[in-house]
Amino acid sequence: MATVKDIPAKLVAELRARTGAGMMDCKKALEQTGGDLEKAIDLLRKTGAAKADKRAGREASQGVIAAYVHHNSRVGVLVELNCETDFVANTEEFKQLAKDLTHQIASTAPIAVRREDIPADVIAREKEIYREQVAQEKKPDHVKEKIVEGRLNSFYEERALLEQKFVRDGSKSIGDMVKELSAKTGENVQIRRFARFKLGED
Repeated sequence: MATVKDIPAKLVAELRARTGAGMMDCKKALEQTGGDLEKAIDLLRKTGAAKADKRAGREASQGVIAAYVHHNSRVGVLVELNCETDFVANTEEFKQLAKDLTHQIASTAPIAVRREDIPADVIAREKEIYREQVAQEKKPDHVKEKIVEGRLNSFYEERALLEQKFVRDGSKSIGDMVKELSAKTGENVQIRRFARFKLGED
């Protein structure tokens, strides 16, 4: 098996260019795979998702603000997508995710980035509606409460951006897409905020 010293710098640079992973991660992956570039890419992809969760606490103050206006000029979106360096912010994949986010928001009208950001009064109102819906059903109270919680989770999946299914690929959520990019770039990638405007609405 190749050691770090045996790995050519050119190969490390190529792996970094193809994955966006950090220099040391690239070196380690090439060392563990005996200098096999394709296997190193697979290894970085497999380990990337776990590392993405650990990166979530790091400061992300770089990024882009992306804008989209629907072709009929009746819906417009602004979204701020953050990362740690302007190097990542200027990559095509980062810009593409920002673009995808604006289209997602225009199409699905989420009310918050994550479920924790949804106002408490909105959640309370939804719970009350769900409880009234199941009140007449002849089921034990603990079962009714589980039904309410299930419907509330469905509400989060519809209205919290990170939990929504991607409109162009229902096999992944927006949160999955953010984690995938974080894993690939080796940086903390975060959706900071968004604004959606629809003509005639407050």
